[in-house]
Formats: sequence, C-alpha cells, structure tokens
Amino acid sequence: MAEASPNRPVVFSPGNEPYLGRESVFAFDNLIVACLKNSATIAPRTHSMQRSELQQAACQLIPQSMSIALSIRELVRQGHLFGALVLIRSLAERSTILLYLYQTPSAVNIWSRGWRHRERPSLAAMINSISVDAFPGIGPEITRPLNSITHGDPDSAVWNMIPMDNGGLGHAVSKILNNPNLCDKICMEASVWLSVVMAMTNAIFPEDNPRWGRTCRCS
Repeated sequence: MAEASPNRPVVFSPGNEPYLGRESVFAFDNLIVACLKNSATIAPRTHSMQRSELQQAACQLIPQSMSIALSIRELVRQGHLFGALVLIRSLAERSTILLYLYQTPSAVNIWSRGWRHRERPSLAAMINSISVDAFPGIGPEITRPLNSITHGDPDSAVWNMIPMDNGGLGHAVSKILNNPNLCDKICMEASVWLSVVMAMTNAIFPEDNPRWGRTCRCS
C-alpha cells in the first residue's frame, strides 16, 4: 500500500491540478463544454413535446452520461485516476444504450419495461450489434478491460499501481499524481463515449423535426 505525501495539496484547483496542460485533458474539457452548450440549446426546445419512448429513455440517459463525464473530469483534476477509470464503464454503458436503442427501435420496449437484467442485452452484445458491419465480434474486446476494472479481478491491480520511495511498487489508495499515460487513457476514452452522447442528443432531438413542439427537459 502506497504512503501518502504530506507535501501534496489536499484539494487541487483548475490552476494547479496535476495533469494541467495535457492535450487529452484539454480535448476532454472542450468536449464537455460543447456538450453542455448543446444541451443548454436543446433542453428549452424540449419542455412540452409528447415524447416517444426513445426520447423518454434519452431524457434519462443523456443527463446521467453528462453527469458521469463531469465526475470523471473532477476525479482527474483531483488526481483520483483509479476512481475515474472505474466510472468509464458507466459512461460507456449509457452511451452504448443510447446508440443501441436509436439503431434498434424494437429494443426500446425492453427499456420501457424496465431494462431487466435477463431481458436486456449485455454491453458486449449491444456493441456487437452496433458494430457488426465494420468490426464484427468486437464487443468482448472492448468490455473485457472495463469489466475487469469494475469488478476488481486480479488484472485490475495494474491500474492503481504507483512507484514507492523505496524503489518498489505499491497500490495507491488515493491520488495518483505521476501517471500521465493513465490520465491520457481516461480522458481520451471518456471523450470517445461522451462524443457518442452528443451525437445521440442531436439525432434523437433533431432541430428540424416537424413534430417539435416544446418537450421534456433533457439536461
């Protein structure tokens, strides 16, 4: 178990966060800002329209996804990289559900019935369905590492490993301040999934839809 350093800040600010200046962090920040602006534009148009089942699902999944992305960003700011990495699967699953429901209208009924464990498709199955033409069978390759980190199997141990002062290695219980590669991995993966959310927001609530009245709040 790694030892805590008495010299590090307890709380980092945007001006002194440990990975400030990383291109991956900058890209993630820009995407977050774009998503928030996009949501702020769409939400007022959606306060009173009669929602489809897909739109009803989106009104839950889109805000949750954005909230998780903001949580990941704050964890990165504070150096809690392992916690941020664990949240990637939650963001990935919601992003994938949005895309899967959009591409598979028949599955929307499963969502409306409660998205029950034995009825809903697995994350790997949804990814396989979405990517069958370009990348057949890729679902397990994407979900295996996400599941490992989430479920705490032995392979997940590498992700919170840090160098010790004595030259050995330990497992961090708190901040990880000297692993820019892990920071990059988190921010770039989160950006990929958040970009799906932004695309689905625009696809499910298109501006030029002739049925637009004013509908549900989605953010």
